[in-house]
Amino acid sequence: MAEQELAEQERERLKTGPVWWQSGVVYQIYPRSFQDSNGDGVGDIPGIISRLPYLADLGVDAIWISPIYPSPMADFGYDVADYTAIHPLFGTLDDFDRLVEEAHARGLKIILDFVPNHSSQEHPWFKASRSSKDDPKRDWYIWRDPGPDGGPPNNWLSEFGGSGWEYDEASGQYYYHAFLKEQPDLNWRNPDVVKAMHGALRFWMDRGVDGFRIDALWHVIKDAEFRDNPANPDFREGMNPHSALTHIYTGDRPEVMDVIAGFRDLADSYDGDRVLIGEAYLPLHRIAAYYGEDGRGVHLPFNFTLLAAPWNAAELAPLIAAYEAAIPEDGWPNWVLSNHDRPRVVGRLGPDQARVAAMLLLTLRGTPTLYYGDEIGMSQVSIPAERVQDPFEKNVPGLGLGRDGARTPMQWDDGPFAGFSTVEPWLPLADDFTEVNVKREQGQAASMLTLTRALLALRRAHPALSVGLWSPVAAVGDLVAYLRQGEGEAMLVALNLGGDPLSATLPGAVGGGRLLLSTFCDRAGERVGDAIDLRPNEGIVVQLSP
Repeated sequence: MAEQELAEQERERLKTGPVWWQSGVVYQIYPRSFQDSNGDGVGDIPGIISRLPYLADLGVDAIWISPIYPSPMADFGYDVADYTAIHPLFGTLDDFDRLVEEAHARGLKIILDFVPNHSSQEHPWFKASRSSKDDPKRDWYIWRDPGPDGGPPNNWLSEFGGSGWEYDEASGQYYYHAFLKEQPDLNWRNPDVVKAMHGALRFWMDRGVDGFRIDALWHVIKDAEFRDNPANPDFREGMNPHSALTHIYTGDRPEVMDVIAGFRDLADSYDGDRVLIGEAYLPLHRIAAYYGEDGRGVHLPFNFTLLAAPWNAAELAPLIAAYEAAIPEDGWPNWVLSNHDRPRVVGRLGPDQARVAAMLLLTLRGTPTLYYGDEIGMSQVSIPAERVQDPFEKNVPGLGLGRDGARTPMQWDDGPFAGFSTVEPWLPLADDFTEVNVKREQGQAASMLTLTRALLALRRAHPALSVGLWSPVAAVGDLVAYLRQGEGEAMLVALNLGGDPLSATLPGAVGGGRLLLSTFCDRAGERVGDAIDLRPNEGIVVQLSP
């Protein structure tokens, strides 16, 4: 697209201004691990409230909270037993209302996890469904007769290992579960299910919730003919057993767009620009489809490409460009480096490149999601076998698929239990918590926390970095460089993805400018010419001269 056309697009967009979820930064909280307020070793809502001053000072704009609903905790909250209540482990509805009120008073939005694909087997809906073939709620879940051999109806697999079908002896039928057998899938082809789940969304939006992260969105609709999934020709031993099949009949079905459109219509009926963020682990062109026709899909289909991207310029730069090209003209990008299901960025890239990755995350075009603890450089924790909690690891051990290591307690200080709790936490702490913690890093001029705060402050001070245009400049050797332009400003971001110093002349930076931030937090104010010099593992943001 010509530069003149891009500039015209920017002018049109800035007439109305970006909405909060476009210019802002989302901070994900895993509630069991953020702050324990009552000494039971598990985080809770009052604990989150107590840390709101920290979050506001950090400079994030919204808090996404993983599930806090009543649950037997077979999958730590993603098995919901009541969609319109709070688990006593986390607090009460009054606590939640206070969280919303106090967060809003500090300018922070609240995003809840919504789990539409499945409920808990302890949910009253499933108990009724299971009670009899003639129960009115039987069709609220997916029940099928055994296959011709008396076994499961087809070859559908669970994401967490084994068959996706569980036999119910009392009724002689199987029910489908995309995840644990304790998480039966809801039947979204049933209009009563749609009505009930929309009611749950209304319940929380009426309480002031600003949006939802929608769990396992691509799973919600299954093939109406229940056809077998084909074998995956690329499957090899040692891979996740779920990868043995290509899941074309259990995920990303065309009808899911109708479900999403219903969510969007509901969200748009409320004031305040409520946001919908959809989880879908899919190729780029399919992620882009979840924006929906005429922008009637989710506002932000989660972009997980950085979670597994090869960390080198030759592959990372084209990936960024491909994602930008795949997004519809009226779509808005987003980026994720870590989350509760995938290893922490420090565990994948090491502490030095984690700083460079933070600069990448917070200077690309689009809405970033920052996972709790990444702002201080928390590491991936090795969990002893006797402390493993994750059902995924228990079902499929030894393949490195366990998620506990990315869910360990937030490290607030160097005192007992890292300031998270007054007792032994539900998961072990990292060995380095006495060095890597908020209290210690607040006083360090070049800590990871200092860098993260500086990056977030830059985004707020310079709209070019939050909502401006993106264009590539260079990807050579270990260098990735790009421009951000908007509101009369041009910013150059240059990242050294390697452990050796590098020098480069960048045509897009003719005239040079003033260096605003280095990942080492020590070069602000330096003048930079056409040629840039980067130390090993360094990234810089340069405000180019007009």
